[in-house]
Amino acid sequence: MSASALTGVLRPRPLTLALLGMAVGSFAIGTTEFATMGLLPQVAETFGATIPEAGHLVSAYALGVVVGAPLIVLVTSRVPRTGLLVALALALAVGNALSALAPTLPTALLARFLAGVPHGAYFGIAAVVASAVSPPQRRARSVSLVMIGLTVATMLGVPLSTAMGQAWGWRSLYWLVAVVAVVAAAAIWRWVPPVPVRAGATARRELTALRSLQLWLAVGTGAIGFGGMFAVYSYITPTMTEVAGLAPTHVTWVLFVFGVGMTLGTLVGGRLADRTVHGAIVTGLAAMAVTLAAFGALVRGPVSAVLLVGLVSVASQFIGPALQTRLLDVSREGPSLGAALHHSALNVGNALGAWVGGLVIAAGLGYLAPAWAGAVLALAGLAIALLALALERRSGVPGPSTRIG
Repeated sequence: MSASALTGVLRPRPLTLALLGMAVGSFAIGTTEFATMGLLPQVAETFGATIPEAGHLVSAYALGVVVGAPLIVLVTSRVPRTGLLVALALALAVGNALSALAPTLPTALLARFLAGVPHGAYFGIAAVVASAVSPPQRRARSVSLVMIGLTVATMLGVPLSTAMGQAWGWRSLYWLVAVVAVVAAAAIWRWVPPVPVRAGATARRELTALRSLQLWLAVGTGAIGFGGMFAVYSYITPTMTEVAGLAPTHVTWVLFVFGVGMTLGTLVGGRLADRTVHGAIVTGLAAMAVTLAAFGALVRGPVSAVLLVGLVSVASQFIGPALQTRLLDVSREGPSLGAALHHSALNVGNALGAWVGGLVIAAGLGYLAPAWAGAVLALAGLAIALLALALERRSGVPGPSTRIG
């Protein structure tokens, strides 16, 4: 029996509160993930390191997400879903408190790794819970409303915490996230109904999801396709100051525009995914490739930079709810693991995009070169998505039945 059958679909008002409670946790995660990038110069100064060395904090967090998502889901396969969400929110608070207290760069790297560990599992379990308590025809929209906390973080949390970091030091960012994560834990405990594990759920059963070829194609689509956006976002501050000519204090407003675009993209993408999951993925990746290429070709000053940042951000989040829903659909025997792999994939994309962007900058190609590299990554992700669609249509059966071995 499914979790939704055991829990029951919530009425509109309780459903809204449940989704809001989970979205608060998403807000905390989005703030800690993205705001670090805007404060790398301050972190580097504190520890007497270079900006690239401080940038390892971003990679350490991403590694924590990649490792933590599947590991936590497998270890907690029999833990009730709502209680697990509360525990993950509290773990996020602890990881960020340790980040704020870190006395050296190595300890900060360890703290960022620990802060990233609950990230992917939180989103994966939240997606399962949101689907379980929502009407079938609006599953993707509910998932998008949980994820919107992350995009609102880029719109409000990141600019606010960046300004706080510039005024009161970068450590204030992590204290802010720790407090918000505790609030999220309380909201989930109060508003999200108990959602039990699936009947017969075990780590072994969750692992059967890994036999799905379509699951791996979906993971590859996210890991490579989303890398395109991160190739640009990882270096947004020097791009805006060195290329667009903006003052460092104005970068906060660019981050706000990026967040607005991500929020709009998530909302529209969630609605489209309820109509056609494949269509939303293909459309979003194609739009991402086009907007990234336009960014690389057309940014010449503040106006063009801000406009194109907004377009890139809309396109980048257009596929988020669709890809999360796709992973739920192709991992029916292990939905928690499949859903958690969504954010493992995105953080592989985070690391891949930052690495590729750094390579082209280090090669002397300038700060717009990551946009062109990002467009190539988006096209590669699109190719994988089209391959998945072609294989599914050729087999004449849904993706979950396509197995490896």
